[in-house]
Amino acid sequence: MYQDKTLVCKDCGKEFSFSASEQEFFASKGYENEPGRCPACRSTRRERERTDRRGGRREDREMFQAVCARCGAQTSVPFKPRSDRPVYCRDCYQSNRSK
Repeated sequence: MYQDKTLVCKDCGKEFSFSASEQEFFASKGYENEPGRCPACRSTRRERERTDRRGGRREDREMFQAVCARCGAQTSVPFKPRSDRPVYCRDCYQSNRSK
């Protein structure tokens, strides 16, 4: 019933195969559209979306300098500290969290 198809990725423009078994799988899941991206671009997009949901990669975040409210150490945090809330370094935060 299904035959292998060659599709063109809308991101990178390369051709990729949409096999008969993949088409059958898509149909079993109720998907009506063919994939628009090759497997590599789909994977890249999924990872980027996963990263975006987590608020960006750690190295991409803007970091703010603060002083730990418990031990007084200088630390960096991924949010702008407010004077009405304590900020903890990683070690103090972890030890406070495990209590």
